[in-house]
Amino acid sequence: MDEKEAGKVKSYDIAVIPGDGTGPEVVAEGVKALDAAAGKFGFKLNYTYFDFGGERYLKTGEVLPDSAISDLKGFHSIYLGAIGHPGVKPGVLEKGILLRLRFELDQYINLRPVKLYPGVDCPLKDKGPEHIDFVVVRENTEGLYAGAGGFLKKGTPDEVAVQESINTRKGVERCIRYAFEYTRKRNRRKKLTLCGKTNVLTYAFDLWERTFNELKVGYPDIAADYAHVDAITMWFVKNPEWFDVIVTDNMFGDIITDLGAMIQGGMGIAAGGNINPEGVSMFEPIGGSAPKYTGKNVINPLAAICAGGMMLEFLGEDAAGKAVEKAVMEVTARHIKSLQAGNMGHTTTEVGDLVVKHMPG
Repeated sequence: MDEKEAGKVKSYDIAVIPGDGTGPEVVAEGVKALDAAAGKFGFKLNYTYFDFGGERYLKTGEVLPDSAISDLKGFHSIYLGAIGHPGVKPGVLEKGILLRLRFELDQYINLRPVKLYPGVDCPLKDKGPEHIDFVVVRENTEGLYAGAGGFLKKGTPDEVAVQESINTRKGVERCIRYAFEYTRKRNRRKKLTLCGKTNVLTYAFDLWERTFNELKVGYPDIAADYAHVDAITMWFVKNPEWFDVIVTDNMFGDIITDLGAMIQGGMGIAAGGNINPEGVSMFEPIGGSAPKYTGKNVINPLAAICAGGMMLEFLGEDAAGKAVEKAVMEVTARHIKSLQAGNMGHTTTEVGDLVVKHMPG
């Protein structure tokens, strides 16, 4: 990140995409928390807002303007609220905004912490915060989501549909290497698990497994192991405490992180990052736009606030990012009744105020 001249306050330029539905509401609370952290830890955040989303598309017929990618490359990071509009056919905005930004900004890592916070109800019997604290590193630009495939004789009884999983040595290697480095930096259990399906997907995961085994030689301090994806899903439920960091492909990562969100208490607390370690990254709450709650001031903003905390850590403001998380943990432990919209015991804005009130620093 570019540092200002000596004696001046360090600042970061943030592109904000509030998006659809309740996205603008949760982003507003996230910005409130981010500004509080910045004030306490001595840096500044400069926000530029973009109106990408369903309303823009319905008015203009344009999902993203031609200048969007080049414009966003000029920022230190992107802060996203939610994408998804009931008036737009599913897939149009998701592919045209989310996937396009991930692919064209080369955000090749999807980083998903799965952490149960104090006071949050967990659906797993006898499991608490001490059992659920792991991270999934998901490859984010290849696999089945690369869009390779097509139809033959579409619309006829003989129709054939093919969807291909694209896995390159470069893509697989950089994802696995990031996961080893992240496991080392996280410095918790120092264990990295490769999640795959080597017994059935014998081409794609042969590449993943070979690459994993080659790279682990350079990380003797990391305990490296392998598990089939079906075993992973069972162990998430039975023994989530076994995991530290998991690395996997795009499709399996998409699936297991949703299961992870449920065992950490639901989408209302799940945050993630789309990471380009050498470029512009994007941080977002995992939940959708929740259009039925739009404008009611009842949606839970904590996932968006957590995503903001992740963004600060990515920017190198580790203490500020951790302070955001500590404030959220204080709020979940002592100040809200539930993570569910309308059942928190506080409004959306009040929850944001509580996070600010309990921000350490």
